Amino acid sequence: MKNKETNLLTPRPLINIPTLPSIIVHNRSPKKVKVFEFYAISNGCSRIYKENDGVKEIGKQIILDPKKLSYMNLFINGVLQPKESYEVGRGVIKLKTVDVPIKGAPVILQMFIV
Repeated sequence: MKNKETNLLTPRPLINIPTLPSIIVHNRSPKKVKVFEFYAISNGCSRIYKENDGVKEIGKQIILDPKKLSYMNLFINGVLQPKESYEVGRGVIKLKTVDVPIKGAPVILQMFIV
C-alpha cells in the first residue's frame, strides 16, 4: 500500500515530443538549352557579316533569326560587345560602331534557344 501512495504523490515526468513541419521538396529538371555559334574573321574594313563570311573549315555557319532566339552574345576579338553596338537579322550581323574590327580579329556570335 505504501508504494501506491507514493506513486500518487510523485508527479510523472512531462515529455514533450516536438512536431516538425513536413518539408515539401520540388525537384525541377533543368531546361534543355540549344547553343549555336557563328564564327567569322574580320577583313579590317567590313561592318557587315553574312553567313558566307563564316569560317568554312568549321562547317556550315548560320546566323539564326533573332526572333527565334532566347539570348545572344557577340564577341569581337574576345571582347563581349554591348547590345547597342550591333544588330542581328536572319543571316546578317551589322555593327553600329564607327570603327571596324582590326583585320584578323575573330567575330563570334553565340545564339541560345531555351
